[in-house]
Amino acid sequence: MKIKTKLTSGVGLLLGLIILLAGVSIWYINNLKKDTNNILTANYNTLEYSRNMLLALDEFHIDPSAISTFELNLTKQKENLTEIGESDITLKISNIFSDLKQDIKNDSLQVVIRKNITTLMKLNMDAIALKSQIANNTAENAIGWIIITGVLCFIIAFALLIKLPGDIANPILQLTESIQQIANHNYNQRIDLEKHNEYGDLAKSFNMMAEKLDEYSNSKLEKILKEKKRVETLIDNMRDPVIGLDENKIIIFVNNEALKITGLTRNEILNKPIQDIAVTNDLIRTLIVDLINPSAKKDNTPLKIFSDDKECFFEKEIINIEINKTGENTTELAGYVILLKNITVFKELDSAKTNFIATISHELKTPISSIKMSTQLLENNQTGILNEEQKQLIEGIKDDSTRLLEITGELLKMSQVETGNIQLNIHATDPRLIVNYAVETTKIQAEQKKLSLKVNVEADIPQILADAEKTAWVLINFLTNAIRYSIEESEVIISLEREPQGVLFSVRDFGKGIESRYKRKIFERYFQIPGSLKSGSGLGLAISKEFIETQGGTIGVDSSPGLGSTFFFILPYNKFL
Repeated sequence: MKIKTKLTSGVGLLLGLIILLAGVSIWYINNLKKDTNNILTANYNTLEYSRNMLLALDEFHIDPSAISTFELNLTKQKENLTEIGESDITLKISNIFSDLKQDIKNDSLQVVIRKNITTLMKLNMDAIALKSQIANNTAENAIGWIIITGVLCFIIAFALLIKLPGDIANPILQLTESIQQIANHNYNQRIDLEKHNEYGDLAKSFNMMAEKLDEYSNSKLEKILKEKKRVETLIDNMRDPVIGLDENKIIIFVNNEALKITGLTRNEILNKPIQDIAVTNDLIRTLIVDLINPSAKKDNTPLKIFSDDKECFFEKEIINIEINKTGENTTELAGYVILLKNITVFKELDSAKTNFIATISHELKTPISSIKMSTQLLENNQTGILNEEQKQLIEGIKDDSTRLLEITGELLKMSQVETGNIQLNIHATDPRLIVNYAVETTKIQAEQKKLSLKVNVEADIPQILADAEKTAWVLINFLTNAIRYSIEESEVIISLEREPQGVLFSVRDFGKGIESRYKRKIFERYFQIPGSLKSGSGLGLAISKEFIETQGGTIGVDSSPGLGSTFFFILPYNKFL
C-alpha cells in the first residue's frame, strides 16, 4: 500500500471518530440542558410560587398587603401550568381564594387552600423526581457512548503511533545514510527497499543516480585534471600578483608575479601556513594584516614595492571565496584570494598630471598678479581719467583676476596634497584667534551682501594642536561658501564648542541647503553640485578635508534642502596643557 494511502486512511478514520465523538457529546449535552431547563423553569418556579402563597396566608390576619402578595403569586402560577392535573388544582386554589377574600377570618377556608397548595407542591416535587431520573439516564447514556467512541479513537491513534513513524522514518534513515556515503564519494552505495510504494520508487531512482555518479566519476577524472591545469596556467600568466589560500590560511597556489615581488620560490611558499611565511617576509606580513585582524582599521594607501628594477604601486584586495554546497542554500568559506592590482601606470599618469597642474598654476600666478596690478594702476587717476564703460571693464578684469588667483592657489595647494608635500606647522593655538581672523577676512564680503556674521563661542574653550594658517584657510573657505549661497539680509552663524574629541568649529548658513545624495560627494575633488554657482574650481572642500584630516581632525556637513547647511570640523585639544 502506498504511504500516502496509509496516511490518508489512518488519519481520515481518526478524524471521523473525533467528529463522531464531538457530535455525540454535543447531542447528549443538549438533551441534558433541555431536561435541566424543564426542571428549573417549570417545576421549581411552581414550588417558589406555592411557598410564597403559604407565607402570605400566615400574614393575612396581621398584614393587609399579604392578600396582594398571595394574589400576585397565584397569577404567576396560572401562567406556569406544566404538569397534568396542575390546572385543576390551581383553579380550586383560585376559587377558594375568591371566597377567602370575602371572609378573611374563615379558618376552614384557609385549611382547605393550604391542602390544595400542598397538593400542588407535591405534584411538582414528583415531576422533579421523574425528570431528574430522565436526566440521569441521559447522562449515563452519554458517558457510555463517549467512552466507546474515545476508546476507538485511542486504539486507532495508538496503532498509528506504533506503526506509522517506523514505516516513514526507517526508509528515510536508510536513505540519509546512503546519501552521506555518496557525499563521501562512495558511489558503490545502493539501497535495498523492495516495497511497492513511494520509497520503493525513491530507492530505484537513488540507485540509478549512484550508478551514473560512479560512471561519471570514472569517466570525468581526466577532464577535471585537465581543467585544473588550465586554471593554474591562467593564474600563472596573470600580470597581477595573486596568492590563494584555503579556509585554514594555507597557501594553495601562487603565480609568478607574486613570487617575483616576494622574492620567494614556489617550494618555499606552497602548502604552508601564510602566518609562518609572514614571520620572515615583510611584504607577506603587510599583505595579511587585514586577514589576521579583520576589525583593524583598513589602510587603503597603495603599496609601494620595488619590482622590475623600479618603484611600483599596487592596490591590495582580499577576496573571501564562499561556495554553495550542492543541493543546499547555505554557504561556507572555502578560502581567500589576495590580489595585488598593479596601478603603477595610473600612478605615473596621476603624478604627471599633478606636476603639470602645479607647474601651470605656478606659472600663471605671476602674469595674473601682473594683470591685477595693472588694473589697480589704471584705476589711479594719475594715469588718466577713465569713463564709466572703461571702469566697468576694469572692474570685470579685477574680478576675473581675483577668481583666477584663487583657482591657481587652490590648484597649487591640491598639488601639494596629492604629492604629499603638505608642510604643517602644528603648535598650541587659541581657536578664538582663528575664528576672529576668519571673520575679519570675510567681513567685507558679508557686508556687500548685507549679511550678519554672528559668532557664538562657549566659555573656557581650551587650546588646540593645529596649524593655525591652514585651519584659518579652511574656516575662511567655509565662510566664503556660506556668504556666496546665503540670501541677502540673512545671517551666518560661526560657532566654537567643546566636544569629547576636541574643539568643534562650525559655520551655519540659511541658504537653499544640499540634497542628501550630494553630501558624500561635496568633499571630492572637482565636484560641484549641479545647478550651483560655477564660480570655483571644486577644490576648496577637498583641500579643506585634506588639511583637517592631516592634522588628525574630522570634517563633515549637516544639511537639509530649504533649511541651509552647517559645515563643521573638529580638531584635537592640546594634550600637553
